[in-house]
Amino acid sequence: MKALKKKILFKVPLTLTSGLHIGGSNLSMAIGGADSVVIRDPLTQEPIIPGSSIKGKMRSLTEKLLGAFQEVNMGDVKYGPYQDTTDEVKSIIPRLYGKASGREDNIPSRVIVRDANFTNATIEAFKNVDTTDMLYSEVKTEVVIDRVTSAAMPRQIERVPAGSKFEVNVILNIFEGDDEQKFVDYVKVGLRLIEDDYLGGSGSRGSGEVAFDWDSLNVTQKTLADYEADNGWQPHQIG
Repeated sequence: MKALKKKILFKVPLTLTSGLHIGGSNLSMAIGGADSVVIRDPLTQEPIIPGSSIKGKMRSLTEKLLGAFQEVNMGDVKYGPYQDTTDEVKSIIPRLYGKASGREDNIPSRVIVRDANFTNATIEAFKNVDTTDMLYSEVKTEVVIDRVTSAAMPRQIERVPAGSKFEVNVILNIFEGDDEQKFVDYVKVGLRLIEDDYLGGSGSRGSGEVAFDWDSLNVTQKTLADYEADNGWQPHQIG
């Protein structure tokens, strides 16, 4: 077991450039509401982007970028998370995102992604808007057309509107012997890939386009000495 060397925190604002739909529970859906609602914080009712959605997209897109595909025995899932550590290039994926083999060669994920919440500016902006279809959201109607009869089957999808901003927080654990620069670079690669893909559902139909404000990216760190001295996050530099 290697010693934990430091934690690196990436904080970067994310702006929706098209409506975002990440599904939540329909149990509390009101009559006349959308058929498919977005996930929300149960206390504030503000939409959130689950950390699992961001991290899963970072990993899967990095796997596609490196051609890292691996057959697995997971029911209906035939190709699952890449876990081979023998390939020098592709092994960055299990070393960064973890490997759960159920054996002694497990690798813990070095990446922690927090749920992303609205920025304060976005919350304030919604207070001055009275044209949204639902609280903090819009409703997009999608229609499936019968190819023979031309009959239409509409479905209403709730989306968080374009222009909404979230704060994304990613923590990277660095252990003794890790290639710190490479891990930092690949965290950024995963986030950049999301910009050229999408988050959530209906991405091929226009939803889920996002942009990170890289000029506002803040990268800080905490070392053993910082924890012992109860220091806050310190400026991060690659040695």
